[in-house]
Amino acid sequence: MHAMLSTAPGGPETLQWSAQDCPQPGAQEVLVKIHAASVNYPDTLMIQDLYQIKPPRPFAPGGEIAGEIIAIGPEVQGHKIGDRVLALTGYGGFATHIAIPAASAIRIPDQMSDLDAAGFVFTYGTSHHALKERANLQSGETVLVLGAAGGVGSAAVELAKAAGARVIAAVSSAEKAAFCQDIGADATVIYGHAPDKEDQISFGKNIKALAGKAGVDVVYDAVGGPYAEPALRAMGWQGRYLVIGFAAGIPKIPMNLPLLKGCQIVGVFWGAAVQRDPVQHLRNVEELFELYRSGKIRPRVHAAYPMSDAATALTEMQSRSVLGKIILTNTPE
Repeated sequence: MHAMLSTAPGGPETLQWSAQDCPQPGAQEVLVKIHAASVNYPDTLMIQDLYQIKPPRPFAPGGEIAGEIIAIGPEVQGHKIGDRVLALTGYGGFATHIAIPAASAIRIPDQMSDLDAAGFVFTYGTSHHALKERANLQSGETVLVLGAAGGVGSAAVELAKAAGARVIAAVSSAEKAAFCQDIGADATVIYGHAPDKEDQISFGKNIKALAGKAGVDVVYDAVGGPYAEPALRAMGWQGRYLVIGFAAGIPKIPMNLPLLKGCQIVGVFWGAAVQRDPVQHLRNVEELFELYRSGKIRPRVHAAYPMSDAATALTEMQSRSVLGKIILTNTPE
């Protein structure tokens, strides 16, 4: 087998496509031949030792895969060789093979392609947990999505629309705004890079103009940085501010704002939620599969690269120019 290994902290250029011994599945594991793996923003952080999870080196990044079971441990039940499965792996997915706990392997619906399956659970799972379980989003409410053209952001746009919400997509370019309108956003607002105080005030006013007098009910923030405070200022009474990630840095929030608006600032740590309640996670995945079958959600693949070009894909992800998902694929033997 081969894997794209991180041998020292650094950027995508430090990764090495290396031959490895193929693992054997443990008693309760399955060996998966990886057909595709998705690139997610945490992958860019993990190789720099900037993420919550710091695997021992050498390791391959890649927390989400789709493939085929080719070997099964002796105690595994409910899976068979040849099953198409997707899985959250944490890391290790930028490879040709991986041994994973059988309990983490989820059968792929027949109508779902490997590319869609590889780019499905991380983004939709995060956004579904955030909007359903952390925000208790209701039909008719207004949702502001920051970073709406990215992986989790575009998933949030689709899921909020599927829930009957009105969606304002906040993005950094006209191209991204058009992409968000294409996937269902009701309105878009464009913010500049590295905004100063005047830009922040203008951004907040633009959000309020789109949201109306009642303000925003739910903010989905995967960006943070200087964009967080204007979004919070545009929030309505008893709104919910979802803290998803910090692509633009960790913001400093004036804590008088939640008091004045009677609103909640809600942390969304989806990975921990999956570990703490795996049964609920499986229920959520089934709900997402049903939304996929009904055509209400569909992963948007920005680009697909060979697995050995993972460094190129991660560099593109860091540039924040990605519309939807980047998928890595292994060439069939």
